[in-house]
Amino acid sequence: IAAEQAHGKAEKLTFLGEQRYTMDDASYTTCGVGKEDWWVRANEMEINRTTNVGVGRHAWIEFKGVPLLYTPYISFPLKKQRKSGFLTPSFGTTGNSGAEFTLPYYWNIAPNYDATLTPRIMSKRGIQLGGEFRYLQPNYSGELQAEWLPNDNVTKSTRSAYRLKHGQNFGAGFTGNLDLQKVSDNDYFRDLSSLVAVTSQTTLPREGALNYGSGPWSAGLKIQRYQILQDPINPIVPPYERAPQFTAAYNKLNVFGWADARAAAEFVDFDHGGKVRGKRFTLHPSLSVPFTRAYGYLTPKLGLHYTQYNLDQQSTALPDATGTLRNYNVSANRTLPIFSLDSGLAFERQANLFGQALTQTLEPRLYYLYVPYKDQSRMPIFDSGEADFNFAQIFSENRFAGGDRISDANQATLALTSRFIEAETGQERLRATVAQRYFFRAPRVALTSAAPTDKISDFLASIGGQITPAWSADAAWQYDPNTSHTERYNVGARYNPASGKLANLTYRFNRNTLRQVDLSGQWPVAPRWQVMGRWNYSIQDKKTLETLGGIEYLEGCWAVRVVAHRFQTATQKTTNALFLQLELSGLSSLGTNPLNVLKQNIGGFTQSKPHGEDLNLDEF
Repeated sequence: IAAEQAHGKAEKLTFLGEQRYTMDDASYTTCGVGKEDWWVRANEMEINRTTNVGVGRHAWIEFKGVPLLYTPYISFPLKKQRKSGFLTPSFGTTGNSGAEFTLPYYWNIAPNYDATLTPRIMSKRGIQLGGEFRYLQPNYSGELQAEWLPNDNVTKSTRSAYRLKHGQNFGAGFTGNLDLQKVSDNDYFRDLSSLVAVTSQTTLPREGALNYGSGPWSAGLKIQRYQILQDPINPIVPPYERAPQFTAAYNKLNVFGWADARAAAEFVDFDHGGKVRGKRFTLHPSLSVPFTRAYGYLTPKLGLHYTQYNLDQQSTALPDATGTLRNYNVSANRTLPIFSLDSGLAFERQANLFGQALTQTLEPRLYYLYVPYKDQSRMPIFDSGEADFNFAQIFSENRFAGGDRISDANQATLALTSRFIEAETGQERLRATVAQRYFFRAPRVALTSAAPTDKISDFLASIGGQITPAWSADAAWQYDPNTSHTERYNVGARYNPASGKLANLTYRFNRNTLRQVDLSGQWPVAPRWQVMGRWNYSIQDKKTLETLGGIEYLEGCWAVRVVAHRFQTATQKTTNALFLQLELSGLSSLGTNPLNVLKQNIGGFTQSKPHGEDLNLDEF
């Protein structure tokens, strides 16, 4: 057999035609001769080259002489193409569901339609039925997923979930999408999923959108609603629903040969069962004139921000998104001019770092912003909040996120960046940046409490890069000079001398709220043996938030992985999961695949594979 080390044998070979034959007592493996740790055996195997389908009767997988999986009948494609049939079963265990076994069935309905039916047997909860239907057409595609647990043995109730995702291209610049999700109860994901990203979900969108784009013009229409999965320990405040939201934008560079023109408009009808409701219209045109040279740039920009509110009179006795009761104006508007001046220079010199000749840059930047003050205290807050203070926000026109508050400003931001660049390759080896904002006049606009009165903002600093081929590091620091306190910082390092050799260390600090250590990595400990793991510990809470540990053994034609995962859900419940996988090179895998969990938890994780990739059976 002429592919990798794949080979087989049979007691009897019978030709039934030019493209069809049968084999009695057939065996197949991708292991090397004399090192056959596993075999696929069948009492009878029929190969049909005309239909490119193989059939095995009374077939089983044998590993180290031990039969692992038996089936009285199996059909499989001879080429890498889709075919209906049972997929490899998986098994594992979690703390919430107990021991689990799934046996997916794949249905190849048509070249552009398929479905997967997945029964899931859980020792603690019973039998769950799951399914996925996918469709693809030249102008649209999508998938429908559904799960149904008719009688949960723990909760004594029927539980279900579904999701529909659809994307459509209508032509002439118009596209659309639909995303609908629903679960039967608040604890569905926390009880029935083994992934942190899924168990932590609290807001399920139900939205549809119609979009348009052509040249400098774009527009969108969206209806957005939610299902809220309440947390009994930390109740969730439902966000406003947008029913509907309309957006339009115009972006044109080099207008008149010297200016960039932009305009954005938005209309939103904010709906909420327990808060003030209303409509908001915003319009924000702007014109900038960039002057760019090799040594620097200067970009003045002038814009206008207009906002109009029309509130539901019957809801004006209710609070807004912040929980604040205000003396609302049922109809209110706001018009604010916005002027900014962004400038920067770039200097270079030859330098030496870690014994290597590099180009060092020095890049000072000055950003000035002026926005006059306007009282906005009688306007509601639907979607605004304090923007996260970071290097991106410090050069923005508004210290608030959302459209309900426009901060007054008479301020300048100074920043300095230095980079070390390899002259031959252009690879950036190290970057360091510092920045701070200076207020010529303290801002007066606030959300709920008083606006800040400090003359200078927090000081931001960051440094990071690929120090050596094996070592990389990064650090960020936010310091409040007005209180002489460090607000937050994080430090991280990665050692990655070769593929499969990896160690990550991160420390995160946020004053009064967060002090965490995060260790992760993978490393060979002996020939063919590799360990991997993660430990996330809260120093402030004095408890482990998440642990993951695994071991892998890699042989020439197979690999086995065992991974244990323990984490906390949004309700502070601890969930345990165990993944066990046997990978047979060129055939399939048995058990529950832990690779997605490893990639999500270990930054830079690389998968080890046995010698044989999936082989093309047409070569045999």
